[in-house]
Amino acid sequence: MRPILKSNKLDDVCYEIRGPALERARTMEEEGQKIIKLNIGNLAVFGFDPPDEIVHDMIRNMHGAAGYTDSKGMFAPRKAVMHYTQSKNIAGVGIDDIYLGNGASELIVMAMQGLLNSGDEVLVPAPDYPLWTAAVSLAGGAPIHYVCDEGAGWLPDIDDMRRKITSNTRAIVVINPNNPTGALYPREVLLEILELARQHGLIVYADEIYDKTLYDGAEHVSLASLADDVLCVTLNGLSKNYRSCGYRAGWMVVSGEKRHAKDYIEGLNMLASMRLCANAPGQFAIQTALGGYQSIADLVGPGGRLLKQRDLAHKLLTDIPGVSCVKPKAALYMFPRLDPQMYPITDDQQFICELLSEEKVLLVQGTGFNWIAPDHFRLVFLPNSDDLTDACGRIARFLDGYRRRHGR
Repeated sequence: MRPILKSNKLDDVCYEIRGPALERARTMEEEGQKIIKLNIGNLAVFGFDPPDEIVHDMIRNMHGAAGYTDSKGMFAPRKAVMHYTQSKNIAGVGIDDIYLGNGASELIVMAMQGLLNSGDEVLVPAPDYPLWTAAVSLAGGAPIHYVCDEGAGWLPDIDDMRRKITSNTRAIVVINPNNPTGALYPREVLLEILELARQHGLIVYADEIYDKTLYDGAEHVSLASLADDVLCVTLNGLSKNYRSCGYRAGWMVVSGEKRHAKDYIEGLNMLASMRLCANAPGQFAIQTALGGYQSIADLVGPGGRLLKQRDLAHKLLTDIPGVSCVKPKAALYMFPRLDPQMYPITDDQQFICELLSEEKVLLVQGTGFNWIAPDHFRLVFLPNSDDLTDACGRIARFLDGYRRRHGR
């Protein structure tokens, strides 16, 4: 029989956060081995529970969640999102500009499917959250990676971004706060990105899913709040700030200059209708979450668990010879660099698999985030302090052995 092959649309699609190393980890677990998983920001498995009022409201409203909703979402949660955009100083947003989705991930894919023709280009950061690169490729577009500068605190290199704009460029993706680096972009950088978009007639997609997960008193500026003459699409949701990953409750807000985008918006409406609606139970969580007590502040503020674990992980990693790391200002991750002179890695996926086999710690290699060299990895600092100390100790032991094996 002829082999049944996957679509060639998937040839350039990868998602290493759930890639081969995770498959190897599953096999090891089936053999009875215990793996410390630092590969994904899945808060619930590390004891970060959603606020009680969200859970209770979902349970209370479950009897009304069996039917389809409006294709863009229920009115009340969309209105709550509208009020949230107003609190972020994003002007001119009405109910019809808001789409609810099964997490921001669904909406990212939908936004790219509605925009791109074959050969269209989208500027995506390197490193990036790899779903953006995958979504562009799956939609038939070409992801063009602009470099974020580690020496400048992982801020986007505006000159590199400018050089990579061509006649085929349709949009710029901005991930702020950033996954995987934990960078938080200042107003000045956002204004420079908007000016590029203005000059070249580009859409700006702003992934702001970590906009409340901020450390050391940092403040987040929503990109769409800085321009009303550039088409901006802002994505957010409950997964991270409200520890509700599995609820799959996200939203997408279209703002700015919409008059010339009527056809694209019609396409988004078509795609929203085709999937019928986002899951109703998750929609019931949105209004309560946005209007309730913002308990994320307790986790990231002085004495908060996330702040303590960020500081602990950063110290433990940077105490390892040859490991440096820009301290995250936001989000749940850090993206350490391994000195290539001390760690001559040529295949960082193999490096991660060796670490997994020897020390039973699962990370994601830097090239899995479309970074340009095999000299970084991403670590999730969600485990409690004891487990985090154990994991970093295992990483340090592995790296010590790696240096010895390579005569460093």
